[in-house]
Amino acid sequence: MTIDENNKIEEAASREQSRLRNFVQRRVANPEDVEDVVQDVFSELVDSFRLMRPIEHIGPWLFRVARNRIIDLYRSRRAEVSTNASVELDEEGSEVELQDLLPSAEPDPEATYEKEELFDELESALAELPKEQREVFVAHVIEGRSFAELSVATGVNVNTLLARKRYAVLRLRERLQGLYNKFMEG
Repeated sequence: MTIDENNKIEEAASREQSRLRNFVQRRVANPEDVEDVVQDVFSELVDSFRLMRPIEHIGPWLFRVARNRIIDLYRSRRAEVSTNASVELDEEGSEVELQDLLPSAEPDPEATYEKEELFDELESALAELPKEQREVFVAHVIEGRSFAELSVATGVNVNTLLARKRYAVLRLRERLQGLYNKFMEG
């Protein structure tokens, strides 16, 4: 890695670490799991640069990876539940195994491909938004910050922030409509 890449990683870590930790803490109860998720996210950031896949918009990327790690955490916890216990009776009066009620934990290649394609398109679509709209959308939707919090932080009226988000959503919906149609047809 170059010195510039190291600086980008250090800058992103210092800028985003507390917001990222707060984001994860709102979704994960166990403090040890919170630290594991945050550590995994920054580890993946370093790996991405090491593999020569630099990230254009590091902030939104970090929150997307955190969301994925949280989902993975809950999936692994679900897999830890004893799946051989009978939990209820089906229509015929037979006991049903818990494992039969849970969705498969195996990764579905098609779903994985579609998720990656969606994230790539969303990242491109976000980059195309005007800066003010992108910032509000990312802060509210991806980072989970409230409009009141954003208003205090930016000094921008809540109604203006709401309007910016609305315009961002309309533009993103228009931009991603083709991808949506593709997924619905396939």
